[in-house]
Amino acid sequence: MNSSSKLDEIDVLRIEVEVLKRQHRDLDEAIHALEERGSADMLTIRRLKKQKLALKDLIARLEDRIFPDIIA
Repeated sequence: MNSSSKLDEIDVLRIEVEVLKRQHRDLDEAIHALEERGSADMLTIRRLKKQKLALKDLIARLEDRIFPDIIA
């Protein structure tokens, strides 16, 4: 793989991370809105929180691919 392909892959990963971060924020806002309403279905909130956590884990894995740990 040449360096140009590697840069392209990293650029794609960065864009994907930004999209996932936006989805994470949207879920966070939806959870807060449901909790503030008070009449929210707890099962729905729990599902949204699980989705949010899964997104957070995926974001972390992608960021690790973008910025790998280098032991000096």
